[in-house]
Amino acid sequence: MALLTQARRLSDAVNQVAIVICVACILGMLAISFTGFLYTLFTGGALSWTYSLARLFLPWIGMLSSTIALHSGEHVAMTLLMRILPESLVKVAAVLTLLVIAFFAVLVIWYGWGFFQNASQVYMVSDAIQISRKWTAVAVPIAGVIFLLHLVHGFSLLEHFTDEAEVIEEALHSDDNEEPGSTAQDKESRS
Repeated sequence: MALLTQARRLSDAVNQVAIVICVACILGMLAISFTGFLYTLFTGGALSWTYSLARLFLPWIGMLSSTIALHSGEHVAMTLLMRILPESLVKVAAVLTLLVIAFFAVLVIWYGWGFFQNASQVYMVSDAIQISRKWTAVAVPIAGVIFLLHLVHGFSLLEHFTDEAEVIEEALHSDDNEEPGSTAQDKESRS
């Protein structure tokens, strides 16, 4: 059980790293695009490389954000179907769903690794900026590994195993004893 707990902590940590990388990629895209905009605004000319360089972040954003969605239970789910099935079939369907996700992750790793190894082209962003396609291709097998890692969370990845009403009630009533405008120090002094 301790190994499963450690694996779940690793999954959570990897998810946090994926979030940071996605945010950094988005900020990088915005910075590059804004640089091109300012250059055009002040000089009247265009930087030819800004669009090409900014779009190199898209594979990373797409692949890593899909792993973040899986970790959060925000993936494709047939919630309506799960609500009309008997409880015993819901568990069977959940196990099948996790197996399909695992199979998909293995396929993403398998074909993604081949894609990465065969990515010998170079993106000609500009005459001076050339980036290997391997940089974007490696996002695919990395995402597959993260998909597999997140499966250690099991049924908690599936939204139909969380009681929405209970989560909402917990969120609404978690701070019932707080007074409006009270700070953390006020709470500690009352304790």
